[in-house]
Amino acid sequence: MIADLQQAVAHYAHALDELNVAELEAVLTEDTTWTFTMPGQGVLGPVAGRAAVLDFIRDGHTAQTGRVRHHLGNVVVTTTDAATAEVRAYLLQTRNTGESIQMISTGVYTFSLRRSDGRWRIAELTLTLDNAL
Repeated sequence: MIADLQQAVAHYAHALDELNVAELEAVLTEDTTWTFTMPGQGVLGPVAGRAAVLDFIRDGHTAQTGRVRHHLGNVVVTTTDAATAEVRAYLLQTRNTGESIQMISTGVYTFSLRRSDGRWRIAELTLTLDNAL
């Protein structure tokens, strides 16, 4: 089960970076919510519902420059039962412009996942960034 949960959050990160909408739809629940906390800027969100989250992601991709990657590390399953789980992971976000590589941000993700149709899906995502973007 732990490997399945780690795979779910890894699929999220890959789909996010590639703007793979089909995979994002598959890894997010219909009623998913996203909330972000940024130092000096407070709380953004929650962005509620899969359609709103996908619009948020598309807008983010349109605004970004270079190739952005979300590197998840120290992925730990903190609670779980047969139908729900919580996973925490560190974030290191980078950008490659082709001329330079830069670290954009670091932070901590908390994913609340729910088992649906035989697959773990992200029901709630909370990201607390260590620095303002």
